[in-house]
Amino acid sequence: METINRRNFIKKSAITTAGTLFGAPAIIKGFVKNSPNDVINMAVFGLNGRGGYYSGQGHSEVFSKLPNVRVMTLCDVDERLFPEAVARLEKNSGFKPKTEVDFRKVLEDKDIDAVSIATPDQWHALMTILACQAGKDVYVEKPISYTLWEGRKMVEAARKYNRVVQVGTNERSSPQNQEANQFILDGGLGDIYMAKCCVYGARESIGHIKDSPIPEGVHWDLFLGPAPYRPFNENRFLYKWHWFWDTSTTEMGNNAVHSLDRIRLALNKRVHPVKVHSEGGYYVFDSDQEIPNTQHAIFKYEDGLIIQAEVRGLYTNQEASVIIFGSKGYMESNRVFFGRKREPGPEFVYKGTGRMAPNTVIHMQNFIDCVRSRKWQDLTADIEEGHLSTALAHLANISFRTGRKLTFNPYSERFVDDDDANSYLTRIYRPPYVVPDEV
Repeated sequence: METINRRNFIKKSAITTAGTLFGAPAIIKGFVKNSPNDVINMAVFGLNGRGGYYSGQGHSEVFSKLPNVRVMTLCDVDERLFPEAVARLEKNSGFKPKTEVDFRKVLEDKDIDAVSIATPDQWHALMTILACQAGKDVYVEKPISYTLWEGRKMVEAARKYNRVVQVGTNERSSPQNQEANQFILDGGLGDIYMAKCCVYGARESIGHIKDSPIPEGVHWDLFLGPAPYRPFNENRFLYKWHWFWDTSTTEMGNNAVHSLDRIRLALNKRVHPVKVHSEGGYYVFDSDQEIPNTQHAIFKYEDGLIIQAEVRGLYTNQEASVIIFGSKGYMESNRVFFGRKREPGPEFVYKGTGRMAPNTVIHMQNFIDCVRSRKWQDLTADIEEGHLSTALAHLANISFRTGRKLTFNPYSERFVDDDDANSYLTRIYRPPYVVPDEV
């Protein structure tokens, strides 16, 4: 009964609100800026964290430094972030961007060619779909969606409106990862039977914080968007929204999706698994946090291949890694070892200078190149690839929340004979922020 109610609610909300709040899809521009000298005008949605400076790797920071790209508008629900962000971009490019709190007004601007989305997870799908309808190309952060169903709607919108939609799984653009993946695809490890990713990132307790008045300059309703309304709480705002089910896809979606995407690419897996089992919990701390800080998942594909994923937000002496196992040996963090004696083989590692490899710059430049060429097929991380990788995180979380092993139909994108599990494939949207059935 829960599934039926949820589905009917969503359909009714989509019909009654999609047209009135957001309007009919805009006329798609014939837009082509083929010349490298033509300026691509962009807007950035979300400035805290990934959308801002982010150690020089944030959306507004990188896009503002790419040749013939102008970040025209910065959009965020927290006006307190604007002064620093505007000053930084003006210093980078000599151009002072406009600011806006409501992304819908930005989509009405005919001078904007493309948008990048670095908002909390619950907003990714609706912003992407509406941007496609408005004739904008999109760079959207991982995980692409809050639910699996949303991801499919995003793919449909990108195709329907012929938009270029790149996903921020930027490890795909690492030259070292690409060389390592090709080694595997060429049979360097023999027959692959299993892969595993371990994602560790120690987090401190967020403690307990009481609800409080909404700070001046914060547009709380717009922050929550499709999520249920909750009173303002500092523990649910800025980066801490990651720790609550209303707005989070857990660390599986937040960080493990990068590694799961790498594995899918290396193994050329372009279909969903058929089995998933996930366990874990919230350990050590006592706080307001709802999602697990330790989670394990096992995915099994139709051909028998197994992928394991482990995320842990507690202290550890282990290093994060991606390990791929084959009949000849294994590759761990792009270092190859052969046979029972672990004879060392080739290494595919970053040998450049600086703390970070330039993956993000390469990835974002690929997006801009495809915006110019109009060839979404040349994207390094097209929206459908992002959907397949993000879906793994969703499947793991649904197994965790139902507390059992699940069987999934990879073609219908539904669980087999399990209404309870299927109810988590979408969500009850808070009108008017509804992802429509028909995009």
